[in-house]
Amino acid sequence: MTRKSRIYYSIAALWLLADILTKQWAFTYLTENFGSQRIIGDYLRFTLALNKGMAFGLSFGDWSRWILILFTVITLGLIFHLFRQTPERQRVQTVALALITGGALGNLLDRLMSDRGVVDWIDVGIGTHRFWLFNVADAGVSIGGALLVLTLWTTAEQSKQVRPEDAPPV
Repeated sequence: MTRKSRIYYSIAALWLLADILTKQWAFTYLTENFGSQRIIGDYLRFTLALNKGMAFGLSFGDWSRWILILFTVITLGLIFHLFRQTPERQRVQTVALALITGGALGNLLDRLMSDRGVVDWIDVGIGTHRFWLFNVADAGVSIGGALLVLTLWTTAEQSKQVRPEDAPPV
């Protein structure tokens, strides 16, 4: 197994495991504690929510679960293809793809295991101004996505730069 593969599979598996364990903990703890607990004042709370839709509360109605399962499987296929195309030296891109994979698998498992929705529980905001509830899987997809955009952008910028040895003769 290549170094790239060890990095990718290890991070994806660890992120998936962290997501599974934290969702189990959050569901049990928050169910026993009336659904919400303040952690850092009103800035960080743990609030249990079961989300049948997707990010930002978007939904496809009764078909959300199946559409999102299909979308996730297709996306995972594309991410894996991109991973296979990633050069060995692109470690940040490998990490980004692993975080996306681990997060996508975490939310996919929630949808496959139950029709109740994805377990969201991290609640950040100030007073009534709250960010959407999320979980460890969502954080992996978001962080991985941002890293992926950054690495693809910097790679594209680097390929645009003409090196002196590549310049046409004058």
